[in-house]
Amino acid sequence: MDVNIHESWKSLLQDEFDTSYFKELTTFVRNEYETHRCFPRGKEIFNAFEHCHFDDTKVVIIGQDPYHGVGQAHGLCFSVNDGIAHPPSLINIFKELEKDLGIPYPKSGNLLRWADQGVLLLNATLTVRAHHAGSHQNKGWETFTDSVIKTISDNKENVVFLLWGSYAKNKSKLISSKNHHILTSGHPSPLSANRGYWFGNKHFSKTNFLLEQVALKPVAW
Repeated sequence: MDVNIHESWKSLLQDEFDTSYFKELTTFVRNEYETHRCFPRGKEIFNAFEHCHFDDTKVVIIGQDPYHGVGQAHGLCFSVNDGIAHPPSLINIFKELEKDLGIPYPKSGNLLRWADQGVLLLNATLTVRAHHAGSHQNKGWETFTDSVIKTISDNKENVVFLLWGSYAKNKSKLISSKNHHILTSGHPSPLSANRGYWFGNKHFSKTNFLLEQVALKPVAW
């Protein structure tokens, strides 16, 4: 696994790359990609960091696992490649966006446009074996991405963290609520959304309001 991560992150995370757990993780991932079909493509594993540089990061959305279907995952949580059918959680994200800000439902599920504006779309686990959800969990990725969250919390101010669902909410312990904004809600998955835990959270308008309060440019969702 080549750690082709943007320079702005490299110096902050170098200590992680030098640890024994990360070296073991690298060996595991390399072996998985050589012996099985895995997603996202190798060069896209760190795509979230490539498009959202550390200095530009102003919003963090935390997912759990990459999509495991063909052509879906490309290194950003909840996002799919252009031309790919929108998964259920993404459909509900776009429905809430439409309701909250009056933005027409987008044709493309590719969220690179968010990442390029400073939204870090971070999955807790960055790789997965095709058609095997959670197959790369508990191999070291979570330790790495927890460190990313803590690094942002410790080295920046006024970042808006969007924690959707219980898994993401558990990451709040890594974030200084004194220096940052934490917005929580149910997960956008149909199971949670249909029970009333997702729709109406207005996280997109609330995020932009919080950014404007500290003279940061709102996100063009």
